[in-house]
Amino acid sequence: MPNIYSLKNKTIWVAGHNGLVGSAMVRLLEGKGYEVLTVTRAGLDLRNQSAVQRWMGEHRPDVVVLAAAKVGGIGANMAVPAEFIYDNLMIEANVIHGAYVCEVEKLLFLGSSCIYPKGAQSPIKEDALMSGALEPSNAPYAVAKIAGIEMCKAYRAQYGCDFISAMPCNLYGPNDNFDLESGHVIPALMAKAHGAKLAGDNVLSVWGSGRPRREFLYSDDLAAALLVLLEHYSGAAPVNVGTGEDISIAALAKEIKRVTGFEGTLEFRADKPDGVFEKRLDTGIIRSLGWAPQTSLQDGLALLYQWYQARHIKIS
Repeated sequence: MPNIYSLKNKTIWVAGHNGLVGSAMVRLLEGKGYEVLTVTRAGLDLRNQSAVQRWMGEHRPDVVVLAAAKVGGIGANMAVPAEFIYDNLMIEANVIHGAYVCEVEKLLFLGSSCIYPKGAQSPIKEDALMSGALEPSNAPYAVAKIAGIEMCKAYRAQYGCDFISAMPCNLYGPNDNFDLESGHVIPALMAKAHGAKLAGDNVLSVWGSGRPRREFLYSDDLAAALLVLLEHYSGAAPVNVGTGEDISIAALAKEIKRVTGFEGTLEFRADKPDGVFEKRLDTGIIRSLGWAPQTSLQDGLALLYQWYQARHIKIS
């Protein structure tokens, strides 16, 4: 398939390079010999518009991958909803507008599958966006992400900017957030199971009933999909990225129990919110561009636990 856009001799700014998605993207791009531009959070506050425009004006990236965001699980979204909507709105508004001002050639914005309506029918197609009410537990985050997608469409329509959006399913991989309170289900539960194993606990508590189903994609597989979109896609419509397969939280917990070697029993906290029951994505568009996931959930969990153990020697 011929390229729509060539990354050869381009400077690519990966915003959020230390995070789950950003670090995977940096690994892939650098491995292919591309010139990657990064800046730490201490070096640039993406919520500061003047600072963002000044930095972008000085460094003049040709391409921007906007992977920077405030993210977290259900508990974190419910605990600090104002931070989730404010931080994400500011980050995306500043970077997307800065990309227009600085004449960036291509920008890729990362949305999230949680932006789809609570009652969307699975597998969820891209045109289901804004067709119904959102899941209340993460609505502020979802609204911010929807705004980012609409910004990309608006700047494309008014200014002709080649700004595109991708909507990945639930992600996991190296550099994930393993905090028990703010992390997503896989890293938080993995850290919890690891700690329970070391402590010799007999019971592992799992948030929710265990019945909801989720689709999980390894971060390196997402990076490969984003590279395909940068080179082969230019359109206003956002593009789903996922495996096309889902698993119940109960079955996932059993897999994490197996991978970590925790030998106790699982206790599901039905008094805690489950979130949307099911949100498997339709991935027809990204697959038509030649991409397919390469990492099974079982292999990905094993890789992630190896990574986690290697970086937590003091507690393991």
